[in-house]
Amino acid sequence: MKLIVYCTCPDKAVAETIAKMLVDQRLAACVNILPQMQSIYRWQGQIENDDEILLLIKSDVAHFESLREAILAQHPYDLPEIIGVPVAAGHPEYLTWITNELTKS
Repeated sequence: MKLIVYCTCPDKAVAETIAKMLVDQRLAACVNILPQMQSIYRWQGQIENDDEILLLIKSDVAHFESLREAILAQHPYDLPEIIGVPVAAGHPEYLTWITNELTKS
């Protein structure tokens, strides 16, 4: 099953580093880096308001644990957002491309 994995990053440099690493290691077929967004959340009892960058990572269930571990090894946050959302439908050729990019040697 294909996944879209969400991961927020503190800045563009971190986002690009993680995105390139995931594609290079074939843990992701593609990573979109969405520009600055505002996140409001509660952390350690305080309401926080931060600018962040969002990664949309195209992968699959078979690669999720390795992808998660790779992000954790590079990410500066104590508790990074790493959420995999199943892809219910998609352009068949695009979904095949994802599979091919994740499995090439």
